Formats: sequence, C-alpha cells, structure tokens
Amino acid sequence: MTEETPIAELPMDRPAGRPFDPPEELTRLRAERPLARMTYPDGHLGWLVTNYALNRAVLADLRFSSRQELMHSPLPGAGAMVGTMPPAPPGMFIGVDPPDHTRYRRLLTGKFTVRRMRLLTERVEQVAADHLDAMANHGPTVDLVSAYAQPIPAMMICELLGVPYEDREFFQKHATTMNSSHDTTPQDQYEALTALQGYLTDLVLAKRKDPTDDLLSDLTTEDLTDEELGNIGTLLLGAGFDTTANMIALGMFALFVHPDQLTRLRTDPGVIDQAVEELLRYLSIAHTGARTALADVELDGKLIREGECVTVSVQTANRDPERFPDPDVLDLTRQANGHVSLGHGIHQCLGQQLARVQMRVAFPALLDRFPTLELAVPQEEVPLRTYADIYGLHALPVTWQA
Repeated sequence: MTEETPIAELPMDRPAGRPFDPPEELTRLRAERPLARMTYPDGHLGWLVTNYALNRAVLADLRFSSRQELMHSPLPGAGAMVGTMPPAPPGMFIGVDPPDHTRYRRLLTGKFTVRRMRLLTERVEQVAADHLDAMANHGPTVDLVSAYAQPIPAMMICELLGVPYEDREFFQKHATTMNSSHDTTPQDQYEALTALQGYLTDLVLAKRKDPTDDLLSDLTTEDLTDEELGNIGTLLLGAGFDTTANMIALGMFALFVHPDQLTRLRTDPGVIDQAVEELLRYLSIAHTGARTALADVELDGKLIREGECVTVSVQTANRDPERFPDPDVLDLTRQANGHVSLGHGIHQCLGQQLARVQMRVAFPALLDRFPTLELAVPQEEVPLRTYADIYGLHALPVTWQA
C-alpha cells in the first residue's frame, strides 16, 4: 500500500483470541502513517488518525467540527445513511459547535462536578449491595451483564434525571440499539432514538407541572424548550447507561482474563482509582470518534481540506507506545491519566465523574462479596458486541462457590 492509496474501510475485526486489543491493521497504521486517507461507507474520501498526539490535536482544534450534518460515519453499514443526516435536534449538544454547544454545557457542567458526583457514592454502594444480595439469593450461575453491570448505571441515571426505574427495560433496549451493533440497521437506530425522545419529552411535560428533586426538574427552570430538554434527557439517559454498563462488564471480563491483575485488585482495594483509569485506557469502549474540517487545516504535514471528515481511533491512541510504555499490558498500578477514552477538548464526556464513581464502587464490591467469582464459560464463548459503536459484551456468565 502506497502513501496515496486510501484505506478501503475502517478496520473493525479484533485479533483472534485478543478481544481487548485494537485491530492489527489500525496498530500497523499508527506505526507507519498515523494520518492516512480513508474511504467511508458512503463513498466520502476522508482521513483516519491513529496515534495519540494527532488524536488530541484534532479533538482540541475548533477548526474541526462536531456538527452532525457535516458527519460521515466511518462504521461499516453506515453507507445506508448517506444524505439522510439532518442537523442535530435542539438540545443534542454532542452534535453541535459553539456557541450552541457552550450554552448547553454551561447549564449542565455544574450538575456533574467531581464533588457532586462523589456525594452519590453512598447511594451507589447501596445499589450495588442490593444487586449483590440478589445475585447471592439466586446462586451461581448468573449473567453479570443483566444481574449487575446494567442495573447499577440504570438505577443511578434514573435517580439523577428523575426517570421512573420501572421503565428501565424500555430505555435499556432503546439505548443499546442507539449505540448500534451488527444486528441493527440505521432505521432501527433512528426508531430507537425517536422512541426515547418521545418518552423524555412526555416526562419533561409532566415535570413542568409537578417538579420533583432531580436534574430534569431543575432544568425546567432554565430557558429551555420542551424539545431541548427532552433531547438533553435522551442524550444523558442513553450515554449514562450503556457506556458505564459495558465498562463494568468488559472490565470484569478483562480482569478474569488477566488473573494477576484480578488478584491485585482483590488484595489491594486501594488501587481502585488507578485501576479504573487503566481499564478505561486499556478497553477504550468508545473506540472511534469523528470530526469534520471547517476550513483547510494542515496536520502532520498534510492538507485536510474543508468538508473532509477525520476519524479518530481512540483505541490505538490509548495504546500508543509514545505515550504509554508497554501499552498492550494491563497494569492496574499504571498512571494512565491523560487517556482519551472520555474524549478531549470541549466535548469531553460530561458524565465522566459519575461513571468513575460507579466503577470505583462496582469492582471492589463485587470481588469482596464473591471472592471465588470466575467465568462460567471458556473465554472464547463470551459473546462480544464486536461491531457496536460502544464495544462491550452481550452477556458475561459467571459463577462462584456457594
């Protein structure tokens, strides 16, 4: 392959027997040409960034836009979406640029501070304990995804937003579909998004009439339309549930596959803060992002022209040996700060502190309650969400000595 030859498509297939590692073609590109031409599923000719420095450069540069209507999805199957991407609806702040993005983030940032999220620790501990009790009462074997990894973030985001927990099956289903997989279509994703938007808008209308002690009720006092507030709720609900659920499930799978690190966390719970950052870096479940050039930009000696889309490979940035020594090694004592798993720049994950609190509680609590916990099936039989926007697991069968 010559320097001028575009990559035919975004590599997605993980190496055989190495479910936590990036596709080998992406790793090779990072070493040979970290800024490479790539053909997108809809025929667009754009770019792919695979190393750490260029990843952060693109994400921090406001000349690269997040506007939804400018995007070309790099993910397989996205060709069906060509010509159908409208501007982001009001309130969907991840798909807009400043000043609209600034306005929405300013309203929300103070509600997700480190201090406010840490105040939720005791409640997360209680939610985790309740589901550990249910697991113990059920007895081995259980699916850790449905029994533990999903309920914790589902309960917490429901309580934070003021969403009735009894509706969790509805929003879990649609949030998972929104984050796509090989067995969903763009139409499936659109219908899931529409269903959640309708649900949250109805909930907003109810809270305007009868506010309660939650974030959505608080936001009804701001200068936001029902549509804006419903879409903000949809975004927070979808993002706050599926990402954390998959970090807990995939994180436990990685620990099972690395028993030395599992033992380290079991015997030294004080390492949990570092462990969470290392798992975020190592797993990189939000593995791919995208921006579009608003003007001609020179990057790494190459000219990216206005309108060209740039895909950033988060997973290879987080495995860049120029930034993280021995990057393919899972080391819970590593100082993994600076990873880009939660984004970088103005679109860095709003709810990252809530996610951290939940993971800091979930992993030690599970290992303390079930010290003999182990996989109930061979490693190769664990079902992966291989082609999903958010990498993770469909299920994680576990067992323990009763």
